[in-house]
Amino acid sequence: MNNTRKIVGGCQCGAVRYSIAFLGRSSVCHCRMCQRAFGSFYAALVIANELSWTHGERCLFASSNVSQRGFCGDCGTPLSLENFDDDQVEIATGTLDDPELAPPSLQINHRFACTFSDSIGDLPVPNEETIAGNDEWNAKVISHQKP
Repeated sequence: MNNTRKIVGGCQCGAVRYSIAFLGRSSVCHCRMCQRAFGSFYAALVIANELSWTHGERCLFASSNVSQRGFCGDCGTPLSLENFDDDQVEIATGTLDDPELAPPSLQINHRFACTFSDSIGDLPVPNEETIAGNDEWNAKVISHQKP
């Protein structure tokens, strides 16, 4: 998954930032550790080749005997999954400034998936009135997230 665009990202408060030369495999992992680490049904991750931490320092938590997870100590944003036995680092796809650069191409540990996760895309979308109300509400929001 080579890209000519600048690949950068970071946490929601801006304390930790990174740059990536090129992206590798993008996936979603359904394992229970990823579910807990992300507070979600699965974790969207992309292999970060030639990763540089460009601003601030991530905190690390050894989530198992084989890997550690990086996160922002200020805002708590999950940032990375890093294996102890190799140099592979996976970045949380949602922390990319442009997550559209890394559409998932694979599900990992699918046998641990929540029973409803495969049908999330089938859920109904709001009607036009609800969408307009959401847009009105969102227009009032002043985000404190960076960048």
